[in-house]
Amino acid sequence: MNQRFSKNIAPFVKQELTAACHASAVNNAQQAFAHLERAHVLGQESTYWHVKVHCLMLLWAFRHRSAREARGQVFRIIGAATKTAFGWVPQGNTGGANVSPFRKMPIEPELAEVIQKARVGL
Repeated sequence: MNQRFSKNIAPFVKQELTAACHASAVNNAQQAFAHLERAHVLGQESTYWHVKVHCLMLLWAFRHRSAREARGQVFRIIGAATKTAFGWVPQGNTGGANVSPFRKMPIEPELAEVIQKARVGL
């Protein structure tokens, strides 16, 4: 996806990342990861946001001593960095190691609307 999409989706991804930080600050690890997943769905068509969210998921894995999640995120960071620009991402995938990195998933209607608006520049 182009730079315009990255710019248009940025406020929405940042909102989820801020919510993830707030959840982490009150030791709510699961809620923090849920916000990272939402940020992933929103930003996965942008190489910048896709890679950034996977890096933050990797940091989450380190903080919570999840070797499985950390291994999964290393693999996903490489994929995000090399495949996103070609559109080779499974839409709606939440990005965690608990799902296949190749699995297409339904997108919550609220997020789908934001993504569509970011694509067309509204």
